[in-house]
Amino acid sequence: MAIREILLYPQHSAALRRKSEPIASFSASVKRVIRDLKDTLMSRPDGVGLAAPQVNVHQRAAIVRLRAGPSRQGSEAGPPVALINPQIVEARNEQKDSDGCLSFPGLYGRTIRPHYLRVSGLDEQGRPFDWVFESFDAVVVHHEIDHLDGVLFIDRIEGLEDLYRVHADGSGHLVRAPVKLPVPLGRE
Repeated sequence: MAIREILLYPQHSAALRRKSEPIASFSASVKRVIRDLKDTLMSRPDGVGLAAPQVNVHQRAAIVRLRAGPSRQGSEAGPPVALINPQIVEARNEQKDSDGCLSFPGLYGRTIRPHYLRVSGLDEQGRPFDWVFESFDAVVVHHEIDHLDGVLFIDRIEGLEDLYRVHADGSGHLVRAPVKLPVPLGRE
């Protein structure tokens, strides 16, 4: 179980911008990528999603930790779920919400993303699925599918005022701090 290094922007901008190829068959190497993605995500307590391009693998595979579902209660993320060759079938109810990325440690932003998402693809056993994601789960899944298409959350930031960092103040409370330039915005 190798835990891979997550690619950071801008040092790895070319790799993070590369569009991923569909997975044609469930070979041992694909199963290993899924296992590595799960292990890597679970090693990051602040992570709720990870896409293969973030570990420099350009195949259409992503892992998400969902907060909703029949067995989920509250806001704690569940176990990692694999999305293979995910395709958005329907997206609606776009809203501005918080966004962040393991490839941009400590950087957050307000992006507009669908809060209703219907996605088809394959699960980690290669079985077809057609799932609906709502609320923050839809945001997470949309974010990871963007990674598979070479799109980063900073591409969805409308202005510098929507970017922020989070840090502890003198009392230990988490507060948002505005981001100062230079921060790479948009595609290069």
